[in-house]
Amino acid sequence: MSKDIRILAIDLGTKNIGLAVSDPLGLTAQPLPTLRRSNRRADLAHLGELVEALAVERVLVGHPLHLKGYAGARAHQAERFADRLREKLEVPVELFDERLTTVEAERLLREAGATRAERRRAADQIAAQLILQTYLDKQATRRSLES
Repeated sequence: MSKDIRILAIDLGTKNIGLAVSDPLGLTAQPLPTLRRSNRRADLAHLGELVEALAVERVLVGHPLHLKGYAGARAHQAERFADRLREKLEVPVELFDERLTTVEAERLLREAGATRAERRRAADQIAAQLILQTYLDKQATRRSLES
């Protein structure tokens, strides 16, 4: 993977979709406003517009596996959503293990002194940012090992 690629990360929830995008060099994850879900068609259309507007070249969908690694109902929902994105978008879409990102997002927000309402509003966004930053860090480590 080249270094100059923008990546969009999605933390799929039942009510909201947390979003984050990488900087153009693929080094850092920047949060985007959370998308309030309405219906599948509108959600996919909004994500398609976002991919085009930000010149995104890859999409990561958080894959909420259970701690032991097996896929439950939420993971299967993420898989179906990723399949729909693949049909809609002209960029690669991949699932990325997101175990504990929402828990970590909640912890970070609590430590920052966020109220419960603030944590509820920001958790999806922070989770998407954590998914993406973890992915970017793994890619950077892989590149440095190959050099």
